[in-house]
Amino acid sequence: MGRMTATPARRVLLAAPRGYCAGVDRAVIAVEKALEQYGAPIYVRHEIVHNKYVVQTLEKKGAIFVDVTAEVPEGSIVMFSAHGVAPTVHAEAAERKLATIDATCPLVTKVHKEAVRYAKEDYDILLIGHEGHEEVIGTSGEAPDHIQLVDGPEDVANVEVRDESKVVWLSQTTLSVDETMETVGALKSKFPNLLSPPSDDICYATQNRQIAVKKLAEDAELVIVVGSKNSSNSIRMVEVALDAGADAAYLVDFASEIDEAWLEGVTTVGLTSGASVPDVLVDGVIEWLAERGYADVETVKTADESITFSLPKELRRDLRAEAAALSAE
Repeated sequence: MGRMTATPARRVLLAAPRGYCAGVDRAVIAVEKALEQYGAPIYVRHEIVHNKYVVQTLEKKGAIFVDVTAEVPEGSIVMFSAHGVAPTVHAEAAERKLATIDATCPLVTKVHKEAVRYAKEDYDILLIGHEGHEEVIGTSGEAPDHIQLVDGPEDVANVEVRDESKVVWLSQTTLSVDETMETVGALKSKFPNLLSPPSDDICYATQNRQIAVKKLAEDAELVIVVGSKNSSNSIRMVEVALDAGADAAYLVDFASEIDEAWLEGVTTVGLTSGASVPDVLVDGVIEWLAERGYADVETVKTADESITFSLPKELRRDLRAEAAALSAE
């Protein structure tokens, strides 16, 4: 009789922390509370967070997502997304007599305030981020005459400033930590007096999830990141996994998007999710993998997260009455 060859045990390494950060949790609950408190519709300027499932779920409950403020009927309630908006958007809302709820993540608000402060001190502000991202648009709008975007290390050669002794860098909160510091290094080589912000702009949750995915990549041949294609922090996690040594890494919204061919020759799958992803989507991937022999799930914990943010103060007021009063003016 021939000797039987043992099949390597198949397992899933599940990242912790993963999924919702405090800012996303606050924004999603804010939409749900507004719908409960004021009734549908609640208009939301842009996606409240960058996740397809979350947006679709809130739409079913009565949220209406719009691209521009002009789409919101006068006398309505509009909520600003977790990514923040420029001061001009607040002005547009006032002109249209809209009652507003600001669900901007407090960590994004911190960057906005830094931009305003450095602009008042007449600094050239180098904003590290991705062109067109809502957060970048919102931050740039705080001080458009002082801010210029630096979209990665390769963009540094194009940067020009008025006074090399008065230059500061800020960043989008959802970037790759490693790439951002590479960009900062290149900027410091060009501008030795470059000032850093008082605290790191990249949010704690983004950093924690990138550290966790690096740990997964040490042992997993395949890393699956649950997240949407327009989620900057989710895209970065795929890149971080590949840079950290994973043979393959993919971004999926749902378990149904996983290609079984990815599992060929794979004994260990790393699984994590972006900061705007509810756990129900990760659970779906765990079930999908279990059906294909990856029933052993081991949690890989790299940090504890206990940060929470209070809900927007506007949810403690009668906004329907305020909107009616504004439209009557």
